[in-house]
Amino acid sequence: MAWAPPAPGRARDWLRGHPVAADLLLAVSAVAVELVLTGLLPSDLRPTPWLMAVGPSVAGAVPVALRRAAPWFAVGTAMVLAVATVFWHRQSLTMVLAYVLLTYSTAARFPLRRAVLAGGLLWLPVLVGNVLVPDAIGADDVSLAYRVLTNAMVALVCFFIGRTVHNRRAYTAALEERTRAAERDRHALADRAVAEERRRIARELHDVVAHHVSVMGVLATAARRVLARDPAAADEALGTIEETGRTSLREMGRLLSVLRTEAEPTVELAPQPDLAGIEALVEQVRDAGLPVNLWVTGEPVTLDPGVALAVYRIVQEALTNTLKHAGTATAEVWLDFGQRWLRVEVVDTGRGERIHASPTASGHGLLGMRERAAIYGGTLRTGPRPGGGFRVIAQIPVERSDR
Repeated sequence: MAWAPPAPGRARDWLRGHPVAADLLLAVSAVAVELVLTGLLPSDLRPTPWLMAVGPSVAGAVPVALRRAAPWFAVGTAMVLAVATVFWHRQSLTMVLAYVLLTYSTAARFPLRRAVLAGGLLWLPVLVGNVLVPDAIGADDVSLAYRVLTNAMVALVCFFIGRTVHNRRAYTAALEERTRAAERDRHALADRAVAEERRRIARELHDVVAHHVSVMGVLATAARRVLARDPAAADEALGTIEETGRTSLREMGRLLSVLRTEAEPTVELAPQPDLAGIEALVEQVRDAGLPVNLWVTGEPVTLDPGVALAVYRIVQEALTNTLKHAGTATAEVWLDFGQRWLRVEVVDTGRGERIHASPTASGHGLLGMRERAAIYGGTLRTGPRPGGGFRVIAQIPVERSDR
């Protein structure tokens, strides 16, 4: 199988993703080019011994290879090499490349003050060497002035090119951040608009369901009153109640589908637990290793299914938190049926102050318990017990009937 060189686009992308490797490759290439050019010079112009060409070239390539991996170390190395050049009386090609690239890269990468400091540290030894050691560059004043001016122009051009790139990168980053922020705002506005529309539709469907339920109540009262003397009219009213109930159920399903969000998990259809399920819940908690007792006081009353479910969930969450956070402890569950209130109390003998379940986890946690109690006009109080342990108390209003 014949070898094929990588595509130029893929090689460029690889070099952009590996800047240190790119700098090292550039430094090696610069040394190779300088050695080849030195070998092509006439014999009387070649430096002797050969180490005089190899040594400065390799030394000058070090700042090139480290300009992005260790920029300040590269600047210090370039300063040392600038002083050494005065004694070598020879400036390598890699040294010139190092000064140009370091001036550009520090100006493009650093903030303004650090970029100016790095540029000053780089070029100050060069300018001082031009002034104090004129023999190394030419003895006449015109040559000296020309060399100083040339170095200053090269430094300024490289610095301003780097600052232009720095400002352009900052501008591009700001534009990208503004674009992301605008995109987030657009999604937020879209979600808000969808939520508002869903609430409007839900209010309309709620009015429809409420109307149907009111009609069912009126018809049920009328059917009960005429059942003995006019069975046909009662049968007709019951038929209307049946059809209205089915319509209300369909509208209720549409109402819930409007309010349901995509983030909510899909649950299986199953009977919801009620007060009778609390005893089984207590048994499960005992099997899990927490000794717990259930106490029921007062005269039990039949609760609405929603209220019974809220009581069950409050007890379930409180016992789950005790299992997770109380350590070695015991717990008690009290259901106290009063004339107007149902008092639910869950206490334990654990460590007292502790963090309960996350309030954002699908309605669980202290916030979820508080919301469940508030829906039915109740209250929730939580906190440590005197002497140790934790207490959860929910008080929910109940309605007693003579039937």
